[in-house]
Amino acid sequence: MNFYSELENALLSADINTKELIVDRALEFCQNNSIEDANFTPKTITKPSYAKLCKIVQPKELPKRRDFNSNSGLIALLHSIAHIEFSAIDLAIDAVYRFPKMPKEYKIDWLIVAKDEIRHFKMLQSILNSLGAKYGDLPVHKGLFEIAFKTKDSAIDRMAVVPRYFEASGLDVNPKIIKKLESFKSKKVIQDTIEALNIIYNEEIEHVKKGDKWFKYLAKQEGSNYKLKYLEIVNRYNLKSRAGDFNIKARKMAGFSCDELKSLGAKKC
Repeated sequence: MNFYSELENALLSADINTKELIVDRALEFCQNNSIEDANFTPKTITKPSYAKLCKIVQPKELPKRRDFNSNSGLIALLHSIAHIEFSAIDLAIDAVYRFPKMPKEYKIDWLIVAKDEIRHFKMLQSILNSLGAKYGDLPVHKGLFEIAFKTKDSAIDRMAVVPRYFEASGLDVNPKIIKKLESFKSKKVIQDTIEALNIIYNEEIEHVKKGDKWFKYLAKQEGSNYKLKYLEIVNRYNLKSRAGDFNIKARKMAGFSCDELKSLGAKKC
């Protein structure tokens, strides 16, 4: 297997089954072989793979997600989460493709994450299909792609910004969405959505934990205090504090300490 060439094909493809096939092969190959090509130079990717499927707009132009009890409101919700998952697939693949000097264990971790994200996307796509919709029917924004582009030259920045900031923020938001959906759970499609979101929530804790592990690994490699390094990176990327919305329990399970959470603005832990 031409490991990096295949990962590049997965990144460029908008077909979920192609991505899945390549990720499965890459994970098996990585688990059973030594990946020695640390001198590989990744290409700069300037357009997200989903541009072939979706109309890309500014965040303010996205459809509102107010009425989860209506088909249109639920479709808007599911589509937005499916888009996050599709983006997360490429982010996980890119974490392997873009930083070839990272250890084999790192590559295996993020290929496993990519497999999880593919499964999450397929769950959401199935529910969308049951509502007569599909991924690509609604416009999307490319915020996660842009942050991936901005962090393309630094593995420690990538680990800090993507899993430890954005994915951890998903842990804060997910339970609130589930709570809103609980009011309408007499509907089978809402039950299916809640079940999917619970699976995603529990598995995303592990994804953030992997990001936390590799962020701390890289901070140690460069001799940095990881708490100070994280603050420096978050401030450099102008990422606002979300301390008021912290899901303390989930963040602690994902590797954040009470000491760090308080330093990030949490009132209690």
